[in-house]
Amino acid sequence: MRPEMEKVVSELEKVIAGKRDVIGKILMALLADGHILLDDVPGVGKTTLAVAISRAIGLAYRRVQFTPDVLPSDLVGFSMYDRGTGRLVYQPGALNHANLLLGDEINRASSKTQSALLEAMEERQLTVDGVTYPLEKPFLVIATQNSVGTSGTQWLPFAQVDRFLVRLSLGYPDYEAQMAMLRDRQGANPLDQVQCVLTREALLGMQQTVQHLTTKDSILDYITRLTMASRTHPRLEAGISPRGALFLDRMAKAHAWMDGRDYVTGNDVQAVFMDVCAHRILLRDPTEGISAEQVLNELLRDVENPDHHSRLGGLLKR
Repeated sequence: MRPEMEKVVSELEKVIAGKRDVIGKILMALLADGHILLDDVPGVGKTTLAVAISRAIGLAYRRVQFTPDVLPSDLVGFSMYDRGTGRLVYQPGALNHANLLLGDEINRASSKTQSALLEAMEERQLTVDGVTYPLEKPFLVIATQNSVGTSGTQWLPFAQVDRFLVRLSLGYPDYEAQMAMLRDRQGANPLDQVQCVLTREALLGMQQTVQHLTTKDSILDYITRLTMASRTHPRLEAGISPRGALFLDRMAKAHAWMDGRDYVTGNDVQAVFMDVCAHRILLRDPTEGISAEQVLNELLRDVENPDHHSRLGGLLKR
């Protein structure tokens, strides 16, 4: 891992121990300028991690606790009539002036409120009463939804889930991590110890660097063959979308950059394939007992990785 990102991980591990792999993927999504869906049980530290990220990177942080009565105007703002000037005056919402938005329990909001996030997530802008307001860069949404206690909730529509770069899960801590958490909170809050070790401007520069990494045609071919194989798989009703293919390329670039390289390999694609694609496919028969992850693992097994082919060619030349 690059030294500058290792510093960020070290700060985040002050509050979330034993989750280096998930933390690394969250930072990759941030480098790839994508949004994150955390699908998890309550109380595992999702909110704490989001706050720690904002402090370690110097990002403006906003949090919205989604409930059925949260309105779209709470997110995007609204126009109010000013009697003094006789004009409509824009009143900002939660998305304005935010670099990192935590949408807590997004599946408890109404469909109309959920859809209010779409333009912000896709276009990095808001439109209210015909006027467009650009969002500050970077702009990242970390949305959470609980997989238990779903009374009063409604799952995100498939089209909206497809807008998230990755779906991740923190999961429960192991014994050592939970013991460390209990010790660290004996009279102190570890969040107070998180230091800013990366500036917003530096992050924007890293995003530009990641975006301009080179992906060879052989890797683009691999991504294309993987995604197209999902669209004809007999167990899938819907395969990986073209947006999913683009996101897979972006996340693989971030994985390569984090690993200290300026080029993408097939192994980078494989390393992020599950996180980018598991929420983008629909099983034809969910009662069959086959999970999305099993289908994706089958694709990784059956579609040839160009890295393996290159290594085999080198061995044969010897």
